[in-house]
Amino acid sequence: MNLKVPFIKSMKKYFITATDTDAGKTFFACALVTALSKASVKNTGFSTSKVCVYKPISAGCTLSKTGHLVNEDAALLLAACNMELSLSQVNPIAFEPAIAPHIAAQLAHQPINFSLIKNTYDTLCALAPHYMITEGAGGWRLPLGNGKYLSEFAKETEQEVILVVNMKLGCLNHAVLTYQSIINDGLVCVGWVANAYKEMPYLCENIAELKLLLPIPLLAEFSHEASIDKAAQKITLKVLI
Repeated sequence: MNLKVPFIKSMKKYFITATDTDAGKTFFACALVTALSKASVKNTGFSTSKVCVYKPISAGCTLSKTGHLVNEDAALLLAACNMELSLSQVNPIAFEPAIAPHIAAQLAHQPINFSLIKNTYDTLCALAPHYMITEGAGGWRLPLGNGKYLSEFAKETEQEVILVVNMKLGCLNHAVLTYQSIINDGLVCVGWVANAYKEMPYLCENIAELKLLLPIPLLAEFSHEASIDKAAQKITLKVLI
C-alpha cells in the first residue's frame, strides 16, 4: 500500500527514543503532545496545531472487556492528542506479556510485520497533522526479529529524533552511545530530555556533563512533575515548531 501523503508545509515528524526501557518516553511524549496542541502553527491560518500520535509496537497489555489488547502507554498518548483516532491506529501491534516485543512475537507465533508499521504510519500522515509524534519502544536498537530494528522504521520515514535520558548511574555512557548511533544512522537528533524521576546523586553535575557531551539542546528537565500539563510548560518548543 502506497499512500500519497499530502504536503503540509508545517508538518514535522518526531520519533521519541530513550537510553533504555522505562526511561519516561511516554510521560515526555504526552507532555510534548499537550504543549504542541496549544501551540500556533507558523505561517498558517491555524491558531492551534493538529497533533497525531503513534506507538507502533507495545508489549505489556491488558485484555479489555471487548477482547482487545490495551497498552497503557498507547492509551495515554491517544488521550493526550487532539485528533479523532482509534487505539488500533495509534498502536497497531500489541502483545500481552511485558517482555521484549520480538520474544513476545515468537511466543505468539506472530512475527512483527514491518510493512504494517510503515503503512499505518503513512495512513496517519495522510490525515495531514501538523505534528506526527511517534513513541518508540525500549531503546534505539529495539529488535523486531529477523535482523530488523525499530530504528530502521524511524530512518525509512525520515523522522527527527528526540532522546529521553534516564538520569541514573551509567546514563552518560548510554546517552552518548545512543546519540552516536542515531547520527550514524543518518538521522537528526534535535534535542534531549533529562528525566530524573528517581533520585540520583550529583544530578546537576551529570546534567551539566551531558550538556557538554551532547551537541544538541536540552529540551526539558523533569523530576517529580505534578501533572502532564505542568511538565508541558517546562518544554522548550522553539527548536521543535
